[in-house]
Amino acid sequence: MRKLNALIFDVDGTLAETEEAHRVAFNEIFNEYDLDWDWNVQLYGELLAVAGGKERIKFYLDSYCADLKSPDDLTAWIAKLHQQKTVRYNEIITNRPIPLRPGVRRLIEEARREKIRLAIATTTSLQNVVNLLESSLAPDAVTWFDVIAAGDMVSAKKPAPDLYQYALKELGLPAEQCIAFEDSKIGLQSAMGANIPTLITASDYTRHQDFTGALLALDNLGEPDHPFTVLAGDAGKARYVDMALLQMMNGE
Repeated sequence: MRKLNALIFDVDGTLAETEEAHRVAFNEIFNEYDLDWDWNVQLYGELLAVAGGKERIKFYLDSYCADLKSPDDLTAWIAKLHQQKTVRYNEIITNRPIPLRPGVRRLIEEARREKIRLAIATTTSLQNVVNLLESSLAPDAVTWFDVIAAGDMVSAKKPAPDLYQYALKELGLPAEQCIAFEDSKIGLQSAMGANIPTLITASDYTRHQDFTGALLALDNLGEPDHPFTVLAGDAGKARYVDMALLQMMNGE
C-alpha cells in the first residue's frame, strides 16, 4: 500500500487563473517598447503551448516576426523585455490580487492539518510565485511549501520532466508518494514524465486540451456547496477534491 506524502502544485492556471494577467502584462510592455505586437486571447492561448515567458517571446519572434530586425544580442534583449513584463505582472497581482481557484485554499489547508507536505513545480519565475502566494493565499504562505521549483532552476522547462524531478529530489520522496496538480497538457506531460500521478483542473485556456493519462480531469477542485464537474475519469460519489479522495486515488 502506497502512502501519499506530498502534493505538488503547478501555479499559473492551477492555483489561480493568472494567465490573463500575464497576457495583459506582456501587451503593456510591448506597447512601452513601441512594438506593434498584440497578443489577443486566441493567440495567447496558442502561445501557451510554449512553456516559459522568454521562450514564448522567442517563439513568437520566429513564427510571426520574420521581417523584424533582431537586436545585436537577441537573448539579452528578450531577457530584459521579459524582466520588465515580470515587474508589470507583479504590480498587477499585488494591486488587484487574483482569487484562488475553487477548492485550492481548502485542500491546501486540509493537507497542512494532515501533515501532508506541499511543493510547487512551475515554469513561472520565483518572484511571480512568491507574490501570488503572499497576495492570494496568505502573507506567510511561502513557508507552507517545502519546495518551490520555479522558472530557470532547471535547464529544460515543461513538458520536460526536469522541474518535477527537481521537486522530488528536494522532497526526498519517490514519485508514487506524490500527486501533481496541473491545468495543461504540457504540465501533465511534465509530471507524467517524472512518473507522478497527476490530477487536472482545466483552466480557461486549457479546457479543450487532451488530458489522457491523468488520474482525473476536472473543471476545478470543487467545494462542498459547489461541486466539480468531471471532464475525464471516475471520481465516484465525490463532489469535491479532499485528502480522502486523493488517498483513495493513490491506492492508500
